[in-house]
Amino acid sequence: MNNIDLAKSYDNIAKKWNDEMLQSEYGLSMVEKAIQFCSSKDNALDVGCGSGGRIINKILEAKFTIKGIDISHKMLELAKAQHSNVNFEQADIVEWETNEKFDLIVAWDSIFHLPIKSHKPVVEKLCNLLKPNGILLFTFGDTIDEHIDTWHNEKFCYGSVGITEILHIISNSSCECKHLELDQYPSKHVSIIVKRNIETN
Repeated sequence: MNNIDLAKSYDNIAKKWNDEMLQSEYGLSMVEKAIQFCSSKDNALDVGCGSGGRIINKILEAKFTIKGIDISHKMLELAKAQHSNVNFEQADIVEWETNEKFDLIVAWDSIFHLPIKSHKPVVEKLCNLLKPNGILLFTFGDTIDEHIDTWHNEKFCYGSVGITEILHIISNSSCECKHLELDQYPSKHVSIIVKRNIETN
């Protein structure tokens, strides 16, 4: 699947996804844990923010200013209606560029939709978008795999380079793992909290 197909699939389920997830507690304990690791709470980035809701609300409660990006314009329409105080942008994280650095980045259940060839450069990009001591929370799979599956009658790509490779990527990106959890065991869903090291010249 390419980014256009992914955007269309999420456009088609945007309202249903919003109705199901708006009041959900899914993932919030990990978001709270990531926030606890933050030494500064100035700005945050939500990658694959969808229609907003629970994760953005949790980050706002911690007094961050937030930027949200998502590939689906239907998702962003809902997000903008629910969060007038948040800056949203329609973008593909593979291609998206910014000069801004962030204290917190959350990519919950988003980058695992990317083709497996994009995982390394995207994780490297997210690590490099952190300020020194910045925190990154993202999810991936405890497997090395790429496949197409159906969810809400729409097709989605799922892929992962596995735990060992993810740890290798973040280590080579001046970051370290602070918390890793197979949070839906026996499902192969992995949550990881990463900290950017203080760079010295």
